[in-house]
Amino acid sequence: MLRIKTKEAGSWLIGAVAGVCALVVTLTTLNLKSLWWVVLIATIGTFVGVSLFALWIMTKYVAYKLRPIYSTVFSRDVHTSEMLDELKDKRVENISQELSSWAEDNDKEIARLKDVEKFRKQYLGNVAHELKTPVFNIQGYISTLLDGGIDDEIINRKYLERAEKSVNRMINIIRDLDTISSLENDMEMMKAETFDIVALAKEIAEQCEMEAAKKNITITVKFAQNLPSRFWVSADKFYIGQVLENLIMNSIRYGKEGGQTKLDFRDMLDKILIEVEDNGIGIAKGDAPRVFERFYRTDTGRSREQGGTGLGLAIVKHIIEGHGERVSVRSELGVGSTFTFTLKKVEL
Repeated sequence: MLRIKTKEAGSWLIGAVAGVCALVVTLTTLNLKSLWWVVLIATIGTFVGVSLFALWIMTKYVAYKLRPIYSTVFSRDVHTSEMLDELKDKRVENISQELSSWAEDNDKEIARLKDVEKFRKQYLGNVAHELKTPVFNIQGYISTLLDGGIDDEIINRKYLERAEKSVNRMINIIRDLDTISSLENDMEMMKAETFDIVALAKEIAEQCEMEAAKKNITITVKFAQNLPSRFWVSADKFYIGQVLENLIMNSIRYGKEGGQTKLDFRDMLDKILIEVEDNGIGIAKGDAPRVFERFYRTDTGRSREQGGTGLGLAIVKHIIEGHGERVSVRSELGVGSTFTFTLKKVEL
């Protein structure tokens, strides 16, 4: 560790003053009565004394300035030798400012890393929790069958169907996790192409109609009766199709019996605005900002019952942000929700 050597400077100062005093006493004892010798000795002694005193003051000042700087550096786990090599030719005042700025940046980076670690632990905990439920269900069903249920045809079939449902849930969770991982690791995997967003929405809506029919929900796609439409965009058609599917299925899962899901499109100069609206259960005001977080659910029991993985909206957010756009939601509890996102418009 680097030390400010003020004690050595002080000892040297005392020795020098003592030497001057000894010289004065020696010359006096030699009966040098000439006045100019006395003046010369006095002048030299005064000069040396003042110089050494000034040196001592400067040493104390430098030590005062550098001590907190070195305390800051050595209090942190950094490569101090490299930092000191960079700072050795700078002024003390500039070093202090630069180190203060560095310390602030370092604190921010530490805080960011702590947030990342917290997110990692929370994420792993959520994954374990989501996979644990279907695994334990399957284990319970198999144990029941092994304990004699396999001989009863009714129980046999019922528990095998339940086991299949749990397996499908695990497959969906793993598939969605893989999608998010792929999107995070390689945003460039998205390939932009020009296509009719209304035609794509109609295609996806038709694929979801069977699921919607279970709750008598009607899916309406505006402008779908006059294709091709005037709403053309530049985006990755496959992933935008996944966005539409996730939003439509989300509206069905949380929709009311006999409800409606509407898809609308608006021309916003250089953008096309897409809206997916439902008249379902809605989202509480406090939950709305968090619906795009992984595994976040406003109603845990209901979501699992409806077959959701808790990752659908997180995937939507990743895909839309991967296109350099934004997705948002406005909702009222008991009235319904509207999810909105934009895509780059293409003029034909």
